[in-house]
Amino acid sequence: MEIIGYLASILIGISLGLIGGGGSILTVPVLVYLFHVDPVQATAYSLFIVGASSLVGAWPKYKQGFVNLKTAVIFGIPSIVAVFATRKFLVPAIPNEIGSIGGLMITKSLLMMMLFAVLMVAASFSMIRSKSSKETESEGEQKFNYPMILLEGALVGILTGLVGAGGGFLIIPALVMLSKLPMKQAVGTSLLIIAAKSLIGFTGDLGNRTMDWTLLLSVTALAIAGIFIGDKLSKRIDGNKLKTGFGWFVLVMGLYIIAQQLFFPIVSSH
Repeated sequence: MEIIGYLASILIGISLGLIGGGGSILTVPVLVYLFHVDPVQATAYSLFIVGASSLVGAWPKYKQGFVNLKTAVIFGIPSIVAVFATRKFLVPAIPNEIGSIGGLMITKSLLMMMLFAVLMVAASFSMIRSKSSKETESEGEQKFNYPMILLEGALVGILTGLVGAGGGFLIIPALVMLSKLPMKQAVGTSLLIIAAKSLIGFTGDLGNRTMDWTLLLSVTALAIAGIFIGDKLSKRIDGNKLKTGFGWFVLVMGLYIIAQQLFFPIVSSH
């Protein structure tokens, strides 16, 4: 299973390189089901893997002029504060056994995986319904809806902290609608925001749990290699068709995780 896990790690990066997102939605399932990492631990590992991969992916976008630094700071600061606080204080405060519903014991691991699966289903609809990026291109002076940007940034940060996903499918529409960024700039800026909040959020876990750095760095290196493969493939493949197909794949995976957790929940000892 580990060999499949390492191959899947490359797919995480390929997804990021091809469509500018989606890779993070694969990271936790890969870690849990293929590397048998505890679900709570997997959300921490995912922050590092997604953060490092997104940072590498953001650099060429920055060189091409597709990263708006002002927007990244305004959206990123509340998001970074929220994700760090969530990992440092909120996640450790959640009890291992929360309660029971109809005879099903709700554990911390079950809650994390169910939240993640619901996020996957929501993300899949966003990808399946995505239209051509042309309709979201906009020109003119950039205007900021500051209260909404700050609120959205904080909410995405809390969600990222809980489930370990980058949240690009939430960030990109927010940047287009609230900051009036063209789609290409929204994708590039989103990668920088994801990188900053994921890596800083990961530091909130450093004092709370022991890390398997060999596994963590191996998966991260393969995901980064996948980004370069995905970037080259993106010049040959229709991104919109690919995004739709990937959306259906994520939907099936999300529904599978919900069914698996309800009927065969992973028992955590952490």
